[in-house]
Amino acid sequence: MEFYTLLREMADSWGLLLLFGIFIAVVIMLFRPGASALHADAAMIPLRDDTIDREQSQPTANPQEEVK
Repeated sequence: MEFYTLLREMADSWGLLLLFGIFIAVVIMLFRPGASALHADAAMIPLRDDTIDREQSQPTANPQEEVK
């Protein structure tokens, strides 16, 4: 048996099982009890400190004042 054929057979059978096992593990980690608080926290990351960013980026009343 050639080396390439051996690797291909391993990837077709055991590689598929390995990737499927990794997929199932990730799904279990996502839907485990208690994970919803972590997911809610991660969902709010883009919105954190939004008020600070808005206050810093407020334009001035007269744009000509900045040019001087």
